[in-house]
Amino acid sequence: MEPSTDTLRYATVMLAAGFGIPVLAALNAQLGTRLGSPAAAATCLFVIAFASSAALLLVTGPAALAGIAAAPKHLLLAGCLVAFYVLSITWVAPKFGVGNAVFFVLLGQLVSAAAIDHFGLMGARVSPVSLTRGAGIVLMALGVLLTQKA
Repeated sequence: MEPSTDTLRYATVMLAAGFGIPVLAALNAQLGTRLGSPAAAATCLFVIAFASSAALLLVTGPAALAGIAAAPKHLLLAGCLVAFYVLSITWVAPKFGVGNAVFFVLLGQLVSAAAIDHFGLMGARVSPVSLTRGAGIVLMALGVLLTQKA
């Protein structure tokens, strides 16, 4: 079975996002170190991210924001999770290493993504954790452990 064009496009976008996570971590960790404040670096990052997102929204149609009042308020907590990630990686990466920090982020992503898919949480498509999928998560955890031994 050959992957569809959409599948390849989505995979490419997410691969690029994956490449961007450690770059973001390294850049913002350096900015936080230079400024002497992870919170100041995170604030700068969010101001630039807001401006970038707002510019894209203006191009693609700001009318989409009209539905925000009707959206369940708990969906807005995603912004708190982004802030937690940026603040934590900015603070931890200079002390722990970008690679170490991102390895643990990745492990957390794998475990939480597996749980979200397994139980169909937050409207996700149900995809039960199989023996193969569980083994992959365990192998990843072992890989993280091995990176810490070096």
